Amino acid sequence: MTTLFSSIACGLLGPEKKNSAFDLNSIVRPNILDLTPYRCARDDYSEGVLLDANENSLGSISNDYGDMDLHRYPDPLYYEIKTEISKYRNVEKEQIFLGVGSDEAIDILFRIFCVPSQDNIITTPPTYGMYKVSAKVNDTSVIQAPLTSSFDLDIDTVLASINETTKMIFICSPGNPTAKTIPIESICKILDNFDTGLVVVDEAYIDFCTTTKSACSLIDTYPNIVILHTMSKAFGLAAIRLGMAFASREIIQLMNNVKAPYNINKLTARAALDVWKTQLPVLKNKIDVLISNRNELMNKLTALPYVARVFPSDSNFILFRVRARAQEIYKIMAERGVVVRYRGTEIHCNNCIRATVGTKEENEKMIQLMTQVVTELGA
Repeated sequence: MTTLFSSIACGLLGPEKKNSAFDLNSIVRPNILDLTPYRCARDDYSEGVLLDANENSLGSISNDYGDMDLHRYPDPLYYEIKTEISKYRNVEKEQIFLGVGSDEAIDILFRIFCVPSQDNIITTPPTYGMYKVSAKVNDTSVIQAPLTSSFDLDIDTVLASINETTKMIFICSPGNPTAKTIPIESICKILDNFDTGLVVVDEAYIDFCTTTKSACSLIDTYPNIVILHTMSKAFGLAAIRLGMAFASREIIQLMNNVKAPYNINKLTARAALDVWKTQLPVLKNKIDVLISNRNELMNKLTALPYVARVFPSDSNFILFRVRARAQEIYKIMAERGVVVRYRGTEIHCNNCIRATVGTKEENEKMIQLMTQVVTELGA
């Protein structure tokens, strides 16, 4: 398979193309290579007297969305949305996959590249739990290469963990629950030394990071990188369930071959397109407000005597360590109406709590209740 490149610079690396030894065909499951994708009705025609898809010609029974023709199947690829995303992320529309959240993209990558009961992936805990869940669902083993105690990527450990059946390395940046960004240089070091599988960089929170650009800048340099984004975080559209994957045209084509024919519904598409076309200035404003609230909340947490450490954050949440009894604090707070997340069971996260940055009022309520609970517990 011939890999297509354009020659944009990735900043540090310039236009040089890396991983010339990478052979996509060699890591794709044979049944996927032999797959004849389902051809749906809207692949060919979307206008005229449409009697080809066994839709209800009398229309939808719902009157709430009459202008949307909900009785018709949606666009299978939504290039109109992808065109708007491509301008913002500086990629080609053919380098974009749209999924039901980034979780669908993760699952599809497993189905394309991981042979059940044979292949493995590498994760870097503490990290997002869905990589492990998807691996289990797809009967793929997981090798863990933990982050350092400072939540940095342990490059030597990652590289030493690779074996002949490693198909994907997952890097969460900014991390969840760490809130810390992995530098582009570190990601490049992994890519420079791994050409027999994919490096999947999950950037769900990248829009809150003010110091590092997206790894989307590496797509035209490394043919084996996949970047995951979502509209659930910075865009505030968790309910519409729209995620994105960015990669080479060849990888995106494979993902489109495997996905369900009409995976993105019209209601989701309308909300997404409206945002990409008209609401990007609002996005910037909301990000600025959340970052301001984040910095204020971090300062207040740092000043609390029962908080042992507040970790740096490039995200819309904060990970912090209390001196004792974190799980009890979390549970009592939840029972009294303020729900944070206990993360103390994960590596390097002893007595840690993760709190989403809320409004100023919500943040203040969290601190007041937490202080009250800590006082009651004598923690």
